[in-house]
Amino acid sequence: MKSLFTKASLLFSLAMMLFACGGKEKKKSTEDVAIATTKTKTLEIEKPQLTFGFIKLTDMAPLAIAKEKGFFEDEGLFVSVEAQSNWKNVLDRVIDGQLDGSHMLAGQPIAAGAGFGRQAELVTPFSMDLNGNGITVSNDVWSKMKPNVPKGADGKPIHPIKAEALKPVITEYKNSGKAFKMGMVFPVSTHNYEIRYWLAAAGIHPGMYTADNVQGQIDAEVLLSVTPPPQMPATLEAGTIYGYCVGEPWNQQAVFKGIGVPVTTNYDIWKNNPEKVFVMTKKFVEDYPNTAVAVTKALIRAGKWLDEPENRPEAVKILSMSQYVGADEAVLANSMTGTFEFEKGDKREMPDFNVFYKYNATYPFYSDGIWFLTQMRRWGQIPEAKPADWYANTIKDIYRPDIWTKAAKLLVEEGNIPAEDIPQTDGYKPVTTDFIDGTSYDAKDPIAYINSFKIGNKDKAIQ
Repeated sequence: MKSLFTKASLLFSLAMMLFACGGKEKKKSTEDVAIATTKTKTLEIEKPQLTFGFIKLTDMAPLAIAKEKGFFEDEGLFVSVEAQSNWKNVLDRVIDGQLDGSHMLAGQPIAAGAGFGRQAELVTPFSMDLNGNGITVSNDVWSKMKPNVPKGADGKPIHPIKAEALKPVITEYKNSGKAFKMGMVFPVSTHNYEIRYWLAAAGIHPGMYTADNVQGQIDAEVLLSVTPPPQMPATLEAGTIYGYCVGEPWNQQAVFKGIGVPVTTNYDIWKNNPEKVFVMTKKFVEDYPNTAVAVTKALIRAGKWLDEPENRPEAVKILSMSQYVGADEAVLANSMTGTFEFEKGDKREMPDFNVFYKYNATYPFYSDGIWFLTQMRRWGQIPEAKPADWYANTIKDIYRPDIWTKAAKLLVEEGNIPAEDIPQTDGYKPVTTDFIDGTSYDAKDPIAYINSFKIGNKDKAIQ
């Protein structure tokens, strides 16, 4: 009996000890939750289950990082990130509601709002990156360009390489009865406008768009056509095109495979230019305003994480995964870790080739969007002249710095970004001449900017 009593006492004591330990553990976990909530102030999320799209390019990185590092989950969001086949598919699936949002060409929501191509009310609260593109030519074209390129004391080509070096090659092709063909990724892509800008700055006509010629090849000395980014190297190798403008890793892939040579980057065409944006429908942000802010918060954090140099090797590993970009780590690292390789062995320091946060990269500036509108008008995608205020009014319906600012202020309160990272701006960057031809760009005077070019449409001021 005594023995039973002793056993019972021991069991009771043990139970009390376990209860006490459990109580302490419970108290500790409650404290942990309290600490966590001071770090991330979760909004009342209207739609926690989300599906986002992307194309297999390095600049989709903020989406991959926001998912892999748990930034979406911190906001109470459960996100699937799905690769898409091409930019048209991306656009259609966002408009049709099959995707809640997507990595997208900066020109796509702008064109949809300006009436070129499929029309829809799309918005962007977040700019995904700066720079990140290059123009690559085949080995044969490069061998003919190279004698026209000035060399430095080390015998290597002096950059930036202007399209003047390509001009005699185009003439040679023309005299032999061959059209000079180059690829870009979509009619309203940054790549289309960048390769056109580069060519036209050298007096090479890249062609005009009209209602009857949606390929944009009227008066063209170079025939530009659409090729999906991952197919660029194979299309170049097959000889279907002689060069292309695309984002990474598909320029470095040409070097890696020994089939082509990048001759310039878009950092040289327009220093710190906007590249991709994150896009949702206007209806989505109206129906789910807190969700839109929460998504933007997670993406801003991802951009900041990406621009901390010590994180780039990990970012390369994540992007090399098959569900994201799926390219070799060595190819991705060429540009993602602060270098860029032109010819094999000619690797140069380029710390700002991929920018995801610095220089207010994530803020959707009206002036960036207006630049795309000026290029659409310059090349005929916008067929009629517009008054200056049309440019400002159009972009304010599409670029949404108000959503970005709400997200950023919450991140400041949480201690995730410093207050000085919120730009004090009216949405316009200062006037700049950071272009390969030195032309001055003032987004508040779009008509004068359009008229400053020798090649392209000219407009009279409309009141």
